[in-house]
Amino acid sequence: MQAPYDTEVTTDVFAEARNTFNCLIGQLTGTASATLTHDRLEETIVEQGRELQRQLLQAHLDLRALRERQRAHHARHDRQNATTAGVTGPDGVARRRLETGHHRLLATVVGTVTVTRCAWRAPGVRNVYPADAALSLPAVRHSAGLARLAVIETVRGSFDAAHASLVARCGSVIGKRQIEQAIVAAAVDVDAFYAAQTPVPCTASTVLAISVDGKGIAMRPEALRPATAKAAARARATFRTRLAAGEKPARKRMATLGVVYDAEPAARRPHDVIAVPGGRAGQRLPRARPRTMRKWLCGSIVTGPGPVIAKVFDHAEARDPGHARPWVVLVDGARHQLDLIAAEAARRGIGVHVVIDFVHVLEKLWAAAWSLHPPAAPAAEDWVAGHALALLAGHTGHVITALTAQASTAGAQRRDGIDACVRYLTNNFEHLRYDQVLEAGWPIATGVIEGACRHLIADRFDLAGARWGLAGAEAVLKLRALIANGHLERYWHFHLARQHERVHQSDYQDGYSLTA
Repeated sequence: MQAPYDTEVTTDVFAEARNTFNCLIGQLTGTASATLTHDRLEETIVEQGRELQRQLLQAHLDLRALRERQRAHHARHDRQNATTAGVTGPDGVARRRLETGHHRLLATVVGTVTVTRCAWRAPGVRNVYPADAALSLPAVRHSAGLARLAVIETVRGSFDAAHASLVARCGSVIGKRQIEQAIVAAAVDVDAFYAAQTPVPCTASTVLAISVDGKGIAMRPEALRPATAKAAARARATFRTRLAAGEKPARKRMATLGVVYDAEPAARRPHDVIAVPGGRAGQRLPRARPRTMRKWLCGSIVTGPGPVIAKVFDHAEARDPGHARPWVVLVDGARHQLDLIAAEAARRGIGVHVVIDFVHVLEKLWAAAWSLHPPAAPAAEDWVAGHALALLAGHTGHVITALTAQASTAGAQRRDGIDACVRYLTNNFEHLRYDQVLEAGWPIATGVIEGACRHLIADRFDLAGARWGLAGAEAVLKLRALIANGHLERYWHFHLARQHERVHQSDYQDGYSLTA
């Protein structure tokens, strides 16, 4: 009885790997290795170990190639199907001509290997490679493991540093330009991944907090928005050798970040937030603020703030589809953000509670304080604390009246700060009901989104001399948000499945089959 053809492998494809392993064992047991320090031993094992892993991977691929060739020849030369055996592609055309020995390179984390496979051919149509789909090979040369490692290295440092790290770990298997392309390709499924997720629901009393902010990223000229590009083209340098006051080395494009998080209510009083003038006395500790839970970040530099706000509302509605929870929107007072948020909430029929970030209010109060006090005057701190406590107690109107009266006594050259503070409080009057917010136990600051702007953008995009293209900046921003959300592992499985569909489903829409 004939043995199954998947065992008819006469060539020992693992001979080279076995020989390398035996040589490494012999080297480590030899007398020369007894004098090596631990760091030299590490280097030896890492270098030869990587080559051993590459040889093992190559041997396995060669074994699969031999088995595929044997199966194909058995099917091709079967007596009953000698004239009809073949592979049917998605176009319905049967490829009955078999060619062996087709090769392609695959760069992996252990080095570059060669994938040998069979091609099924027919006149006028492209070849079909069943082994490519079985291995789920990418359309490009670089493996999924190498692409994932490139993502991890690139999102936390420059492309040059990522390239150096990959070369040190994997050898010369990928270039800097290919890393940039891999990052863009790795981020294509982020939006689809989050659209398919179902967030964990919370109780009706848990606060659903939303916050949106923007931060500029230095871009290459072709990646600027039209208005910014025109302004850059009109600008003329004042000096040849240095920047003048107010001039910047690069133009920026505004990226928009959004965050959604849950927070259990934590009621507080004004002096839990701001110490009374003169400082705290006694042993009483301030009450704890609401704690951030289940934070979710997103961002984009390609789209404007409108689509990001819509995406944030989509995620928030997934957490609270019945709109049963209190929706608290924390902003810094930018009018265009307030208008977009109001429009999005109205379109969805959601009642939201807009709260102006109290830290921004404090900054305005400090600017007003310097209109009334000399620089570094200790009395300015108590003046700010007194007005801040009044605002937290809900006396915004009284603070505006008091500041207006104090502005009339200030000199003409010192009114700018106090006038700006009065305008800010007046324009945002309806969103400064801090007494009600504190009583309800809601957050009053945008620290979560401010921290995201620093972490997601400043820490990576503001590296010295960095100038970004649009596709690369969008991909890195999305991947940094994904990693900050703790979803890289789940996303990567989702991404590989979608990539397999894009690359191989078009070749084998119903799977490939040997025709009979």
